[in-house]
Formats: sequence, C-alpha cells, structure tokens
Amino acid sequence: MINDTIAPMKFNLRQKIFLHFFIFMAVNCAIWFFSYFSNSTINQKLNIIEKKKELLDTVLEARRYEKNFFLRNSKSDLQLAISYIEKTAEKQSFIENNFSELLEDKASVRKRTETIQNYKNHLEKLYDAYSRGEINGENSLKSDEINSLQEAVTEIGRILTTDIEEVEKRERERILNLLQRSRIYLIASLLSLFILSILTAFFLAKNVNRPLKSIEKSIQRIVSGDFNTIPKIQTGDEFESLADSVNDMIAELGRRKDQLVQAEKMSSLGTLTSGVAHELNNPLNNISTSIQIIREELDDPDTDFKRTLLFEAEEQIDRARDIIRALLEFSRQSEFQVEAVIFKNLVQSTMHLISGEIPSDIQVTIDVPETLTGKMDPRRIQQVLLNLIINAVYAMEGGGRLTISAFKDTKEALFVFKVADTGEGIPKENLVRVFDPFFTTREVSKGSGLGLSISHGIIEQHGGTIQVESISGQGTVFTVSLPD
Repeated sequence: MINDTIAPMKFNLRQKIFLHFFIFMAVNCAIWFFSYFSNSTINQKLNIIEKKKELLDTVLEARRYEKNFFLRNSKSDLQLAISYIEKTAEKQSFIENNFSELLEDKASVRKRTETIQNYKNHLEKLYDAYSRGEINGENSLKSDEINSLQEAVTEIGRILTTDIEEVEKRERERILNLLQRSRIYLIASLLSLFILSILTAFFLAKNVNRPLKSIEKSIQRIVSGDFNTIPKIQTGDEFESLADSVNDMIAELGRRKDQLVQAEKMSSLGTLTSGVAHELNNPLNNISTSIQIIREELDDPDTDFKRTLLFEAEEQIDRARDIIRALLEFSRQSEFQVEAVIFKNLVQSTMHLISGEIPSDIQVTIDVPETLTGKMDPRRIQQVLLNLIINAVYAMEGGGRLTISAFKDTKEALFVFKVADTGEGIPKENLVRVFDPFFTTREVSKGSGLGLSISHGIIEQHGGTIQVESISGQGTVFTVSLPD
C-alpha cells in the first residue's frame, strides 16, 4: 500500500526570517494604510465642516438682513440679503463639486441647493415688489400676495438654516465616530504590534538565541577539554546543520586530541629512552655480576653466600620489572577513567621513568604522605607529572632542588599537588603563554611546546585547574588542583 503521508514543509533560517519580516512589514503597511486613510478622511471631514460652517454663517447673514428688511423696509438690507444668499449658493456649489464623495445622500444635497435657489428667488421677488412701490417706507403691505411672499421667505429661510445646522451637527457626529474608530484602530494596531513583537522575540529566542547558546556552550566545553557532543537541534534549518557539523568536529577533535596525547607520550618516551636504558642497565649489571660469581663459586660449599647473591639478583629483576611495567603503563593508550589513586606510588612510578634524566646536581624531594589518595586518571596525571618534572629539570641546568608535594584542601574539597624548582624561572611576559600550544623557549630539537598545553587539557578534563607562579632567577611552581 502506498504511503500518502505528506512530510511537513520545513523552512531554512533565511526563509523563516524572510517570512517573519514579510508578515511584520504587511502588518505595518496595513496599520499605516488604515492610519493614513483614517487621518485623510478626518481631514476632509474637518474641511467639510469648516465649509458648512461658512455656509451656515453666510445663510445667517442673509437671514439677518432679511429680518432687518422686514423691520425697516430698507432696500439696502434686501440687497445685502440677496448678495449673501448668492454667496451661499456659490459655497454650496463648491462643496457639492469638491466633496461629493464624502457628502450625505445626493438627494439631500440637491434639495438643499434647490432650497437656496428658492430662497434667493423669493428675496428677488420681494426686491422687485419694493422696486415697483408695492412696499412703502412705512412697512405697509398693499396686497395679500406680498404678505404671503414675506411669510414664504421667512419659512424658506428657517428651513434652510435648520437644514444646514442639522447637516453640520451630523458631520460633527461623524467626525466623533470617525475619531472613535481611529482610536480603536490605533489600539488594535498597537496590540497587533505588541503581539507581533512577542512572537518575534519568541521566534528569535527559539530559532536563533537558543541554538546559538547551545553551540556557544559546546564550544566553551571544547575549549575546557570536554569533548561531549551537544544535544541535537531539531529546527530544520541551518542551525540543525551547524549543530551536526559541530558534533562531527567535536568527535574529530576528540580523536585528534587522543592522538596528540599519545604522540606526546611517545615523544616523552623518546626523551626518556636514555634514562630508562640507564635504569635497566644497573640491575642487569648487578644480575650479571651475581650470576658470574655464583658460577665461579659453584664448588664452594658456602651456600649462604650463594643464596644471598641469588636474593640480590631477584631484587634487581623485580626492579627491572617495575621499570618496564611503569614504561608500559605510561605508553598504553586508555579511555579516560577517574579512580582513587595513592599519589605517592604514582610519583615514585614516574620517578622510575625520569630518574635517568635527572642530573646528580639536582636534589629531588618528595613531600607526599604515604596514604594520601586523590581521584584521578593515573596514566594522564602521570603524563602531567612527567611534563612538569622534565620542564623543571631543563630549567635547572646548573643544578638546584626539585620538590614534589601534595595535600588535601578539605575546606575547598580539593586534592592539590605542586611541582616546584629553583631554576631560572619564567619571564613575566611569557607567563600568560606557557599553556598555549607550541609555545616554548627551548631550542626546536628540545621540545615541541605541546607538553604544558596537553597537561592543561588533561587537568581541565578532570574538572580541575593548573596555575603557574614564577620569579625570574628564583624558580617556578606549578600548582594542580583536582576535585576531591
């Protein structure tokens, strides 16, 4: 049966950022559009209100002169009333032509225009009646027709004024409603931006900050010597690929580090070859001498003397066996494993390897309690000891004193050991670089510059620290602190 399940679409980081940016811009554009549209509409409405206010003021002026005419029967008042109503017609025409899309229904606009024209016509009829003498200066009417015309002018003026006042009132209400809607739009826009900002922050935290933090911590662990892989990042983007690449790099660095440590061991073994040969040569000479004496004294009945020689030969064999065992243990490659170690035994085993390289003018002092134990990987800590002792020996070419001491700091829960010498010391400007890979002040043929760097990595792998104190011309002290 064919599996019709469709795998979910995955976006890379660039696509996610572009999509998020597109949404952000779309929301911003929508907010900008509604804000612009709302502000534009409000501005136009305010212009309409202003024009209608002018329209109303002009009508009221016409009505004022109309009333003055009825009170005084002055031809000039009637002329001014007609003049103002003509201005009213012009203003109404301007409003109708320029704001037609924002006006109320067209029927009301046309009706208002007709009312203005009707009002003007009645005023002109009054003016004609006045000009013909049908209205005299004593405000006496000569006919019922004139009286009806006056009432019609008053009624039409009242209707026109009331209509414009109502329209202006409705426009103001529309402005208030529009402002209220704009306020709602603004709140909704701000709320949308706030939600979008939270989503953006969440997106950045989940898709950018969290993977970067994970990778940053893993790199810091690599720097400190911890080569454990980082947790898999399942984001479906470049960070997931980057995390996989970092894990591949960590695995490769772990392999390279083990190879480098082993290579440094082999380099140290090369340095120790002559010393180990010397150490083995002494017991072999003693064994050879004892066997030769026994062969010459085979017929001698003194068996006690022969037994003593055999016991001495056996002791020399054990001594040679211990040297070879220490050499094999040191050179063997093994997994990192912390265990409780009697530290003095480890120091003595190391001294078996290095004693042939220590000149007779260097005094060695081992200040370590017999039963003092520490939690460590013995082979790796032995390599640290070996590197520190070799460095101390090279620093005391004219003789001196080498001191190896150890103790427990119960207050800080630490196992501490020190390797101190009275050699030439390290210049102050070089102190910060002594643990850098390939940094060395010796000749090229006498050191690779990796010993202290590897020692630093081994100590950090234990979760401990290694520090150096030195005074030029007085000596150097390396202090190693391991968790107890």
